[in-house]
Amino acid sequence: MKRLFGYLKHHKLITVLAPLFKCLEACFELFVPLVIAGMIDRGIRRGNISYVLRMGGVLLLLALIGLSCSLFAQYFSAKAAAYVGQNLRNDLFCHIHSLGYPEIDALGSSTLITRMSSDINQIEAGVNMVLRLFMRSPFIVFGAWIMAFRISLRAALVFTAAIPLLSLVVFGILLLTMPRYRAVQRQLDRIMKSTRENLLGARVIRAFNREESEEKDFQRENDLLTEMQVQVGRISALLNPVTLTLIDLAVACLLYLGARLVNRGELFQGDIVALTNYMSQILAELIKLANLIILMSRAYASLGRVNEIFLQPSENEGYSEEEGQLLLKEKRGKEEELLKRLRKDEVFLAFHRVSFRYSKEAENVLTEISLEIKKGETIGIIGGTGAGKSSLVNLIPRFYDVSSGFIALLGRDIREIPLEELRLRIGVVPQRSVLFSGTLRENMCWGKKDATDEEIREALRIAQALPFVEEKGEGLSLLIEQEGRNLSGGQRQRLCIARALLRRPEILILDDSASALDFATDAALRSALREYSKDSAVFLISQRVASVRNSDRILVLEDGHMAGLGKHDLLFRESPVYREICLSQLSREEAEE
Repeated sequence: MKRLFGYLKHHKLITVLAPLFKCLEACFELFVPLVIAGMIDRGIRRGNISYVLRMGGVLLLLALIGLSCSLFAQYFSAKAAAYVGQNLRNDLFCHIHSLGYPEIDALGSSTLITRMSSDINQIEAGVNMVLRLFMRSPFIVFGAWIMAFRISLRAALVFTAAIPLLSLVVFGILLLTMPRYRAVQRQLDRIMKSTRENLLGARVIRAFNREESEEKDFQRENDLLTEMQVQVGRISALLNPVTLTLIDLAVACLLYLGARLVNRGELFQGDIVALTNYMSQILAELIKLANLIILMSRAYASLGRVNEIFLQPSENEGYSEEEGQLLLKEKRGKEEELLKRLRKDEVFLAFHRVSFRYSKEAENVLTEISLEIKKGETIGIIGGTGAGKSSLVNLIPRFYDVSSGFIALLGRDIREIPLEELRLRIGVVPQRSVLFSGTLRENMCWGKKDATDEEIREALRIAQALPFVEEKGEGLSLLIEQEGRNLSGGQRQRLCIARALLRRPEILILDDSASALDFATDAALRSALREYSKDSAVFLISQRVASVRNSDRILVLEDGHMAGLGKHDLLFRESPVYREICLSQLSREEAEE
């Protein structure tokens, strides 16, 4: 709630004006029964037509003023709610971008999308209605109660009994519905996840003829969502009939008691009409309040879900004092001496006894990896599926942090380097080629914001992408559709490589990013990269032996352990794991060349 109030503080004027105008409208509405009572008792009963006409004019004036106040209140409340939604979306979007890979992995993209869309819409609707009704409805209820006391103390006792009973019903239903609305939103997350997976994997689903099975799975999840919504709807639906029954009983008691008072001459007929009108106003406002509370319960549940995202920690830009002391403790003795040696020997990048697991409960994905790399060196990384190849290179830009050991850049633990500074030195081409809708130039400028056309063309040339770009005839203005759907897999990979090269990074990571290229293009790319990378450390991950065999050194991984490190010839002779990989792809003669 503090976050929500913080947004409203930035728009104090309209936040105050919205309920203020609603209260003004309520004030004028409370005078209406008194005016009507006067018309009956002083005008109609006495035959004073001029008084009736004057009071009719007063009623018209009250209606016009009330309408004006209502319009202003609704305008200001809608505006404040729109600002809250806008600011909340912006902040949530920025916070999602600040989350680390572990947090995003744990939350899931479908959950994040639901909370960015459905949940914030619920919050916006809740803020709008709260600003309009949270003061007006109680104001009318207690105002009508006070007006009833003004007319008749004995008749007002009916109001005194009815209002607590109605409040008990409203808040009781609120307590029952709030946890159920949270469950509905969680089920909506699952529906969103299923929908997203089916849309992204539409071709695979059709290729395996799984449409009917997926439709049944979706139907099951959708039926569960419907059942949950029906259950919470049934509870919510009790509000109107229960409150109407209580109000009807209160009106019946009021008419009975009022008739006896009129018969004794203690009240006039107009007073009974006014009391009945006040009871009707209480009924209308309590129904509004009940609906408001239902909406509030939904909005509150959504606010809690959005706040869960904000509570997720951002990527470590720095370390707390306690964490800093822990790092210093780790580096005492031999490790501190090692860092000094790395600085002295000008070792560019070093892995020292690096182990990594994705969560505290999981097993190690990488175990005791030690490696030193110099500038201009190309390290090929090869191994079976699940060997830890991608996990290893993901530690360099700190997408994940090491579980033990450390990685040093120029003798400095990378955990001590600000993320922005660290990642500006690194160019990453992930396994999945990601392009964004827009022109080719706009996509390339992700690598370097102020890149010139000549720099972009040079990067495209090195990545072997310039020929097909020129063939399309649009040059750097080539329009790329969302996720590069108008390009082939190999074309997308080459553009992603060019984008990373444009930054001219000190560390270049190619994570199986040439898998869709033919052998000739792959060979040309590796040749161009060898010339380019004289001042960079290059990590080349591939399933192909041909892609890594000419690397300065090849790191062989098996189940997260180092199974070999060296040149191709040495590894083929001495590493059984590497030899097995080679012979599965090449003949012995080709492997020994």
